[in-house]
Amino acid sequence: MMSEQEIQSRNYIRRRSALKAIFAAWLVAATLDITAATLNYLFTFGGRLTILYQFIASGVFGRNAFSGGLLMALLGLLFHYTIALIWTLIFYFLFPRVKVFQRNRLVTGIIYGLVVWTAMNLVVLPLSGVPHIPFRPVQTTLAVLYVVFCIGVPISMIIGKFYSVAPKDSPPVRFDNETLTHS
Repeated sequence: MMSEQEIQSRNYIRRRSALKAIFAAWLVAATLDITAATLNYLFTFGGRLTILYQFIASGVFGRNAFSGGLLMALLGLLFHYTIALIWTLIFYFLFPRVKVFQRNRLVTGIIYGLVVWTAMNLVVLPLSGVPHIPFRPVQTTLAVLYVVFCIGVPISMIIGKFYSVAPKDSPPVRFDNETLTHS
């Protein structure tokens, strides 16, 4: 049986590892996704890149974002990374609770990417201030692929690896008063 000090020490190490996994999954996914969106925008539309990031900011500021210059573009990037962090945290907290996620990280990532794309396009964006964009099959297909392989798969792989290396006898990770188990 472990002493209270050993439990606290192991818990501290696991908490730091959890934060590293969350941070890595978040930065990798958000950066891959914004890079794919940026390259797609440049190859498809050309022109000023700030418009792409202002489009993201328009979710909060509406059409005013497009006349907000560099500040709105930077806020758009901030919003993008914030949204990616939210999706990363959702996955992190769901992974140990949804046993089917643990069977195959690649398939889980593909499915999670489809869930993210669907939620963003059918719930979040329609409720935000972004201008309506007409449906284009090729662009929509590319957008789905970007979210699946730039958001869903990296998050699933990184967070899944974190949970897969947790020793079965390790104490649960504690964040504030919530306990997460490793099963």
